[in-house]
Amino acid sequence: MAKLIAVDDSLADLKLIEQSLSQYHQVVLYQGSENVEQRIEAEKPDVVLLDVVMPGRNGYEVLRSLRRSEATKHIPVLVISSKGEPTDIEWGKRQGANGYLTKPYTPEALRKAVQELL
Repeated sequence: MAKLIAVDDSLADLKLIEQSLSQYHQVVLYQGSENVEQRIEAEKPDVVLLDVVMPGRNGYEVLRSLRRSEATKHIPVLVISSKGEPTDIEWGKRQGANGYLTKPYTPEALRKAVQELL
C-alpha cells in the first residue's frame, strides 16, 4: 500500500481522490498549497497528486519548489488539472511533473495514472 498526498483547494476534488484511491493506498489530503512542501517532506509520500489552479501559490510553483529540494526532488508528482490543452500538459511536464491527468477524470483513470508512477 503506497502513501499518497493529494493537494487541491477543492474539498470536493480531494474527496473524489480519497474515494477513488483509499481502498488501494493510504491517502493524505491537504486543502490548499500553504506550507505544503514541508508537509510533503515530513510525510515522505510515494506519490504527490497536485492541482494546478489554487489561490495563493499555484501547483506549478509548488512543483518547482519540490524539484529544487534534495528531500523531495525524487518524489513522483501527478498533476491533476482542468487545464487540458496540449500546451498545458507540456508545460506541466517541463515544470517537473511525472504525469498529467485532466479533470474531469474517472476513478479508473486516476488509479491507472497513480499506478504508472509507483
